[in-house]
Amino acid sequence: MKKYLTFLWDCFRLSFVGDWRYHLWMTILTVFALVGLNAYCYQLVNGLVTTGMTDQVSWGLYIANFTYLVGLAAAAAMLVIPVYVYRNLHLHDVVIFGELLAVSVIIMCLLFVTVDLGRPDRFMHLLWRFNFPLSMLTWDVIALNGYLLLNLHICGYLIYCAYCGRKPSPIFYIPFVFIAIVWAISIHTVTAFLYVGLGGRPFWNSAIIAPRFLASAFAAGPAFIILTLQIVRRFSRHQVANDALLTLRRIIQVALIINLFLLVCEVFTEFYTDSAHVASARYLYFGLHGRDALVPWIWSAVGMNVLATILVMLPASRGMRWLNVACVLAIVGIWIEKGMGLIVPAFVPTPLGEIVEYVPTTHEILICLGIWAFGLLIYTIFVRVSVPVLAGEVTYQKRFGQPTENTPSSGTT
Repeated sequence: MKKYLTFLWDCFRLSFVGDWRYHLWMTILTVFALVGLNAYCYQLVNGLVTTGMTDQVSWGLYIANFTYLVGLAAAAAMLVIPVYVYRNLHLHDVVIFGELLAVSVIIMCLLFVTVDLGRPDRFMHLLWRFNFPLSMLTWDVIALNGYLLLNLHICGYLIYCAYCGRKPSPIFYIPFVFIAIVWAISIHTVTAFLYVGLGGRPFWNSAIIAPRFLASAFAAGPAFIILTLQIVRRFSRHQVANDALLTLRRIIQVALIINLFLLVCEVFTEFYTDSAHVASARYLYFGLHGRDALVPWIWSAVGMNVLATILVMLPASRGMRWLNVACVLAIVGIWIEKGMGLIVPAFVPTPLGEIVEYVPTTHEILICLGIWAFGLLIYTIFVRVSVPVLAGEVTYQKRFGQPTENTPSSGTT
């Protein structure tokens, strides 16, 4: 118990250690998080009337971010699969950063669901009437919270073993790694089924929604991790080989191509048949009866995704500059496509034929920025703590001047 408490104290202490750039970054994130908290308190007092959501468009920016982040969390599998299934040693030392990202992102997902409910006590209604296994919502609750617990256990155990200077026992984390691989795919699939199962929203009634979710997730997630690993490499002594980044680049290549192919399939099906259900797709891509708020957004997203796909296919993207540009384009493009481009059009027009456009309010935007800042704050702390511990710079033995035992070279041995 003493060793464990010492570990927690050292982790807490490390989160405050850094140069001026680290403290500036943490201060900015803290300010945004507090501003978002203040905006949420205003919403809590006055209700969801402070948002741009209405009876006609009942899901907006909160659920859009939730949908995107679920995919970002599933991207941890794109690091775990090559390492533990295909024995790819290039990603061996960086896989834990993907798992830490999954923990931070799932926390953000739960926060977005909380603010979308309006009042946190409404969670109790879900627990009191936990209609399992008939309700897809209960499946989603189990999937998200189970994935959070799995990654917390894997990351916590590996980092704690590195701190104690002992080699992790495979029986305590390898089985959980393989369960997490399947679970990572399931969280996005179950989330997709939430939308597909709503028969009153024809825009979502497509069998390829779940594959599109996974393809876009396996592009945006590794893209985010590539940017993170370069920051870790630049501002710490943790070594990240270019081979690891190029392996992730190949994953992004395949995922972006599949994502574009599925997008073309869905657009063709919607517009070529020209059925009565094409109204939502027409509103999204071309506008409907003079209402076209989302048209510039979706075409910007399509352009970004196409350009990102072209860039990662070119040999120039083997260099970090063009690879970073492609990653940023993929992250932003998929956020628009899977966020506002997926959620809002399903409500326009309504089943009664009403056309009510949705525009987020300032309070919604501030709350979203606050949650994103809080998530990045958590992830920054995780990375700041894990790098020196996994490198053997901060251990229990060094703290008390004891000789180190079999210290593993990384947390993913």
